[in-house]
Amino acid sequence: YSDILESMIIKLYSKSVTTREIADLIEKMYGSHYSPAQVSNISKQMIPKVEAYHKRKLSDKFFCVYLDATYLPLRRETFEREAVYIAIGIKPNGHKEVIDYCIAPSENIEVWTEMLQNMKSRGLKQVELFLSDGVVGMKTALARTYPKAHFQRCLVHVMRNICAKVRVDDR
Repeated sequence: YSDILESMIIKLYSKSVTTREIADLIEKMYGSHYSPAQVSNISKQMIPKVEAYHKRKLSDKFFCVYLDATYLPLRRETFEREAVYIAIGIKPNGHKEVIDYCIAPSENIEVWTEMLQNMKSRGLKQVELFLSDGVVGMKTALARTYPKAHFQRCLVHVMRNICAKVRVDDR
C-alpha cells in the first residue's frame, strides 16, 4: 500500500504538482496524511536514479539523433518556463531511445556543446545524421564533436520559420 502511494507521489511530483497539493490529494483519496515535507522526502528518492540515468553508458552507434529544446513551466525557487534540452536517437535496429536531457534557463549552444561532449564521453562514438532546429552554432558544435556525421535542419522548424513570414491568408 505505501509502495503504491510512494510511486504515485513520485509521478505527481515529476509532473510539477506541488508537495502541498500532493499531500492534500492523498489525504482526500486515502485518508492518510502526508505532510509536504514527507512528500518532498519521498520525491528525493528519485535523485539517485536520475543521476545514474545521466551517467549510464550509451550505445556506441545511432543512425539518427534529434536534438531539440522546448520550454516548460518548471518549479524551482520560482515557477518559470525553462528550456528542456532533449536528444532522441534511433539505433541501427530502428529502436528509439532518449539518449539524454538537461534543463537550463534558456536554449544556447554552450549547453548543447556540453551535452554533445558528455554523450561522446559516455560511449556514443558514431552518429550518421543529426537533425536540429536553426540554433546558432549547432552545425559547428556537431562538426567538432562528431566530424563524420551529417547535419540536416528539421523540416518542421524550417516550415514554421517560413510560415511566420507569410501572410495568414497565403499559408
